[in-house]
Amino acid sequence: MPQRILSISGLRGVIGDGLDPQFLVEFAMAIGTLAEGGSVVVSRDGRSTGEMVRHAVISGLIATGCKVLDAGIATTPTCGVLVRHHKAAAGLQITASHNPIQWNGLKPFSRAGAVLNAAQGEELLRILNSKSFKQVGWEKLGTVELLNNAAAPHIERVLSLVDVAAIRNRRFKVVLDCNHGSGGVATPQLLSTLGCEVTVLGGTPDGCFEHVPEPIAANLTGLCDVVKQLGADVGFAQDPDADRLAIVDETGRYIGEELTLALCADFILATRKGPFVVNGSTSRVTADVAAKHGCSFFRSHVGEANVVTKMNEVGAVFGGEGNGGVIDPQVGFVRDSFASMAYVLNGLLVAGTLRVPSPAADDTRSVPATTERLSAWADSLPQYTIIKDKLECPRERVGAACAALRSAFGDATAQEGDGLRLDWPDSWVQVRASNTEPIIRVIAEAPSSDAANALCSRAVEIVKRAVQ
Repeated sequence: MPQRILSISGLRGVIGDGLDPQFLVEFAMAIGTLAEGGSVVVSRDGRSTGEMVRHAVISGLIATGCKVLDAGIATTPTCGVLVRHHKAAAGLQITASHNPIQWNGLKPFSRAGAVLNAAQGEELLRILNSKSFKQVGWEKLGTVELLNNAAAPHIERVLSLVDVAAIRNRRFKVVLDCNHGSGGVATPQLLSTLGCEVTVLGGTPDGCFEHVPEPIAANLTGLCDVVKQLGADVGFAQDPDADRLAIVDETGRYIGEELTLALCADFILATRKGPFVVNGSTSRVTADVAAKHGCSFFRSHVGEANVVTKMNEVGAVFGGEGNGGVIDPQVGFVRDSFASMAYVLNGLLVAGTLRVPSPAADDTRSVPATTERLSAWADSLPQYTIIKDKLECPRERVGAACAALRSAFGDATAQEGDGLRLDWPDSWVQVRASNTEPIIRVIAEAPSSDAANALCSRAVEIVKRAVQ
């Protein structure tokens, strides 16, 4: 069978084994039909196959009369911002995110600059599967406009939400691991504008990954080493399309993707009160942060589209996913590593200021505090260990895996609808099919690493037996 995954969230496949030019053209024509011939922003990550995919996509969009706004190599959140900035009818990011190098894909955006919701996604699939494309004649073919400095509107939005002068004065020393993805195009520009001394790893956006692209601990040992060697304040790691961010503290410790969202929420919710939404696989530390700031807390099904839908339902001021994906409506309804970096840097300034009584008066004064170190800020949050594992599993066997897990853990509170999540007072485990890869994910969280590892290992063994 061809290696191709098609859903309302978009398309991913292996080039030469399921993802061919003809199918790419048809997918683009479906987007152009859905956009009714309006303007469509197109951008891509740095994968070497991106140029082939780009030509196929542009061909399909022009055939439906669309004006293509070509942003070149740009991050996924930049694509979302550009859709709103140019009042386009749709957007299309060419990316396979953290999938291996042989993969590529297409991630569509609505005119709101957000991933398609369920209804929009189903309509896109209907058009694609029925091949009911609205092609135009030669006299109405679309055009292509190249966008210069495409990331500028995105960077401007992010900078408007932080204290740029204060961050500049601190002159943070940052190590940035772009891993030859699209983050290499404009992320150094963002950090330099914030006055950071930046060391860039894998800054050429050519898709020649120096390590496995998913920004998890096992893949970021090199970044951890460089942060220690240089005495940097922080290390930032992006995935290939730069919508996710993982963080390394000043000691060279990987503090992970989960704490990216928690740290940013701790900074934002301190002054911007309102509902906070995460998905069902995100660490419970986010619920603790929401409670700390007196904000209501909601969980959605896993998937960026589900988080955004829930955010709109409850009027959320902030949201995201525990995979390092921060979503701020004031920038755009899309996961955004640019915003994450800016909020962490600004948050370090807030954490590094301690309000203490002044000896000369009844007022207070600001003095430097040891909490200006990222390690101290991270350690000040409630501590949990979350373990994520995965194994190959045919989608039709996921139901059997869920049933076996529920039977084995009869004392847990079960929640279905997004695979299966089992909760206890201080821990939880979830099993669900990936939306983007032919795998099943098993995630467990507990107060200690031993307990989390034991819970995840037991769940994985149960799942393996069930799907064999």
